[in-house]
Amino acid sequence: MQHISPTPTDPDPAGSRAARRTAPALACTALLALAGCGGGGRPAEEAAPAEGYPVTVQECDREVTVDAPPERAVTLNQHTTEIMLALGLEDRMVGTAFLDDAVLPEYSDAYEAVPVLADQYPSFEDLLAAEPDFVYAGFASSAFAEDEGRGREALEDAGMTTYANIEQCTGQVTMETVATEITNIGRIFGVEDRADEVVAGIEEQVAGVEQALEGTDPVDVLVVDNLDGTIFTSGGAGIGTEIIAHAGGRNVFDDLDKVFADVSVEQAAEREPDAILIYDYGEISAEEKKKAVLADPTLAGTPAVEEERFAVLPLTSAVVGNRVGNAVEEVAEQLHPDAF
Repeated sequence: MQHISPTPTDPDPAGSRAARRTAPALACTALLALAGCGGGGRPAEEAAPAEGYPVTVQECDREVTVDAPPERAVTLNQHTTEIMLALGLEDRMVGTAFLDDAVLPEYSDAYEAVPVLADQYPSFEDLLAAEPDFVYAGFASSAFAEDEGRGREALEDAGMTTYANIEQCTGQVTMETVATEITNIGRIFGVEDRADEVVAGIEEQVAGVEQALEGTDPVDVLVVDNLDGTIFTSGGAGIGTEIIAHAGGRNVFDDLDKVFADVSVEQAAEREPDAILIYDYGEISAEEKKKAVLADPTLAGTPAVEEERFAVLPLTSAVVGNRVGNAVEEVAEQLHPDAF
């Protein structure tokens, strides 16, 4: 059963990573790296803060402070990678890991210039070898998993500042959460103007969709991340609910105070969804998920199944990142095709 807890399970369903290079391992051992050979380690004498620094941003219940713009960043999870690329920061990246689908075409050339440390999450030793001064994660609980050696304390002790996407700790996620996330990264790296441009572009795109939808009736939407005895769906705490709302719909499980949640098929049927939004990623294709929904006898009487009304969204677009504007437009066009 494919569950996100809260992290996706398949790094690259298209297999494009097979031909990609892997960042070369450095010759020093982990012990020497910690001592300064390769861990992005702090210099023996702390340098004076750069002009306009130190900068401090709020990440959930933590404050993250940098004394200068990071020069050697590693991103873990696709949406953090794409935020960095959207901000034009590929020249500050020494590694990336864990794709869920293809990088957006406009970032593909920049992405190809960044070393891939691992198909999924790199080991602590692989991180040390890349010598990062900043590690940016999409899903803190898995990216910074202590039982896999990537605990934040260990990374910080090795000289790496750590920061995680704020979706997982914000409570009710809104478009303002997206703006805050992008702005935080812009401030850390000293590219506030570019961050403002990216946020403005998202807001303009969403406003255009809302204008096109004026006068349409909202659609009750059931999100199906996976169907296997139960339905793994989008709760009200994640950006998915906000995307659906701006796209002319209503998440039928917006009352669940979680980003993702398991619900029974019976519960889903009782909500009588008008449409089903499938999150596309991993080894089980969107078409296979659609067939599973259509074959389920409990869902057979819902308006969505009776009318075979489906929409599909890449999972990477359903998290707090720079794809949110695209996601609103894509879902709206599928739910309300006559409006476009």
